[in-house]
Amino acid sequence: MEDYLETIHLLTQKNGGVRVKDVAQALDITMPCVSSAIKKMEKQGLVSHSRYDLIALTQAGSLLAEEIYSRHQLIKMFLLDILELDPAIAEKDACRIEHNISKETVAGLKRFLKGNRRRTHAT
Repeated sequence: MEDYLETIHLLTQKNGGVRVKDVAQALDITMPCVSSAIKKMEKQGLVSHSRYDLIALTQAGSLLAEEIYSRHQLIKMFLLDILELDPAIAEKDACRIEHNISKETVAGLKRFLKGNRRRTHAT
């Protein structure tokens, strides 16, 4: 579900509106899979969607999507800036890691990156 929320969030920011086919294309999955996931997220109060209409994140869905995206960006930054990985690998691995990382590790990464940036900029 996190991938769906993050994708809906990003597509909404980019395009102003999101349809099932947009999410399917972005995630390279079928429209029925997206429709099924949207129904589940609707029951959880994360999205609103009328048939053949735009998908909208609810306030709860938007907050969760922003948290997921923030986690993704933090991990990607660490992989790029500290581990100096190839951008394509960093993107792919950040997507995998973001779903399993603890809040404590996220907080630790934030502290580490904040401290590391100070040293980098002071040099």
